[in-house]
Amino acid sequence: MKKTDVIKTKSGKVQGYSENGLQIFKGIPFAEPPVGELRFKPPIAKKPWDGTLETTKYSACAFQGYSELEEWIGKPGPESEDCLYLNVWTPATDAGKRPVMVWIHGGAFLMGTGSDPMYDGSALARRGDVVVVTINYRLGFLGFPYIPGKVANLGSFDQILALKWVRDSIKLFGGDPSNVTIFGESAGGYSVLSLCFMPAAKGLFHRVIAESAPVIESTVSDKITMKILRKLGAENLEALRDKSGQEIIAAQNKIFASDPTNIMATRPFIEGDNWPKHPLKAFQDGDCADIELMIGTNLDEIKLFTAMKVLSTLAAGGDNVLAGFLGTLKINPEKSKEIINTYKEARSAKNLPIESKDLFDAVLTDVTFRIPTIRLLEAQSSHQPHTYTYLFTWPSPGLKGILGASHALELPFVFGTLDSPTFKDFVVVNPTTKALSEKMMDAWIAFARTGKPAHKNIPEWPAYDTKKRATMAFGERCEVLNAPFDKERAVWDGLLKI
Repeated sequence: MKKTDVIKTKSGKVQGYSENGLQIFKGIPFAEPPVGELRFKPPIAKKPWDGTLETTKYSACAFQGYSELEEWIGKPGPESEDCLYLNVWTPATDAGKRPVMVWIHGGAFLMGTGSDPMYDGSALARRGDVVVVTINYRLGFLGFPYIPGKVANLGSFDQILALKWVRDSIKLFGGDPSNVTIFGESAGGYSVLSLCFMPAAKGLFHRVIAESAPVIESTVSDKITMKILRKLGAENLEALRDKSGQEIIAAQNKIFASDPTNIMATRPFIEGDNWPKHPLKAFQDGDCADIELMIGTNLDEIKLFTAMKVLSTLAAGGDNVLAGFLGTLKINPEKSKEIINTYKEARSAKNLPIESKDLFDAVLTDVTFRIPTIRLLEAQSSHQPHTYTYLFTWPSPGLKGILGASHALELPFVFGTLDSPTFKDFVVVNPTTKALSEKMMDAWIAFARTGKPAHKNIPEWPAYDTKKRATMAFGERCEVLNAPFDKERAVWDGLLKI
């Protein structure tokens, strides 16, 4: 292994390794370990160390909550509360002032890590002459306990501290701290949108790419925190000092197993000055007008979840079950019937299937992902001309084809990691998928460089507006669609308000 030059950061000296024309640094600490007295506290910047830190291996990941998904893609490890580290891929540690792309991983704020091989930054850094950074942050109850007025959004502040490290140090790694794009998927998409208006994050980034960001709930509740405390026999967070991380996550898993709908219950919350309002309201109010935005969804987002036991039976339950679900959204029976009939008619006109599960998948995909994304696009495009959207449509052959273009499927295309072991059962590597991945990488890179995702190998990509609703479809073909699935979109007008 060929070592890099020693880089002297604010906290101390680091040395990575060279590989295929890149300088790579893995496991750089950006915070003190959040253990002992620092557990359940906002992160503290890493204190200076002596000597040179060898940064050639990934750090431990945050403790992982259970998900059925790990039975398909495996579980990262090792796990530790000492998890606040980041990784850097750069073409050179020079004065190149390259665009910086900081990745915030998803996983329902319960699982995931910046060291997942699917997020290897090599292909993006090499192809685009950019600097790629991936980070870890605290997850689950260790990262997002909520006690009103006292503790909230610790994992979000981990993300912010990592971005402060980027601001202070990325120039030493050939990056430009005045040209930083944050991008993330699922909970990572939720995160990057949340960071847009958090006062502590202001000025730390300039562009945002949000992939498959789920609906951001306005409800704030300490219900899960209280349940976990009771399960552990504790009256408050301080009483958990003697509990191990394993014990805490085991209690969390038991609570969540009893009600799988809790999956996003440990997440960032609207709380005082640190998360002052709902992101949609912030975008509508123009609070994020200076941020260039690219945001999109996958055609069949929810199929990843309806393939799991937790939703598979419900998804096949027919119109009555779907109407019952709509009722939980406070939609009256008459409107629910209109929604169901609209989807049947619109899908039939496009020769798309309208069996019970097909309708359930389409409606939940829209409620959970596409409609909230459109609302954000409508809000931001009225303030920021560089606002773009995409729709990922490539269907996975995995699980006998039942996934379609499901949630998270775009990730190996964005990172150029089609051969990653993480999604090996869902992605094929062939000339078609390689070409699609290159087009997507080039669009993400172009946006990070200029605020526009245009490049020569895709059709002209107009900015979003409410007249044409131009949407770049990335799939077996790359084409611009104007107002795709617009009848389905329109039926939600006036509904699902924040």
